[in-house]
Amino acid sequence: MSLADVADLVLRLVRYNMKIIFAQRFGWFVLVALLVFLLIAGITVYDGSPVETPFIYGSLLLPGVLLLFYPTAFGIQNDEDARVLEILFGIPNYRYKVWLVRLLMIYVILYVILLAFAEIASIGLFRINIFAVTWQLMYPMFFIGMLAFMLSTILRSGTGTAVVLVALGIGLLMLSDTLDRTFWNVFHNPYELPRRMNEAVWHALTVKNRIFLITGGILFLLTGLLNLQKREKFIR
Repeated sequence: MSLADVADLVLRLVRYNMKIIFAQRFGWFVLVALLVFLLIAGITVYDGSPVETPFIYGSLLLPGVLLLFYPTAFGIQNDEDARVLEILFGIPNYRYKVWLVRLLMIYVILYVILLAFAEIASIGLFRINIFAVTWQLMYPMFFIGMLAFMLSTILRSGTGTAVVLVALGIGLLMLSDTLDRTFWNVFHNPYELPRRMNEAVWHALTVKNRIFLITGGILFLLTGLLNLQKREKFIR
């Protein structure tokens, strides 16, 4: 098999999985995420609020969650709707490989899109290091995405997963002020140094927060993969 054949096979595999992951609505999700980002930026500029790196990081969080939300929360349901769930469970351990590849694809695509959004912000709003900001965004994205994936394997419903995630998100936002100076804050903004806090202390807090997000995300991923062993829960 030539290199061109391999590339064509990989491209077809990516397209096929993208159709299942995003249910052929990928373009609409990107458009909505871009509009949300532009709306947030436009309102801030109109109000005359300062636009710097902390703001750009925060304004990219919501579009990132919007892009991540559907493929991770509705993935199992989309497999069932596409009638491929029984096929995946019929091949030993194949479902793990399929979902690991899908999750990798989701995060690679998410990184590229957020990088493009960050470049737009850097050109139009405030000059930033787009690679550093986007990389920092991937920590909460990893945590939230793996949480959504785990919940989807427990609830087996995209709508149910969405409801639980929204409730958890609202709860975390309500506790954000309380958790702001701790490493437990999922929405921790590493670029927003609080007043009267030493920069070295804030950096150490950020490192602990990133370790917490990575560890939590890995635990959620492993739990979700273990839940996929329970074939009787998914095949009726």
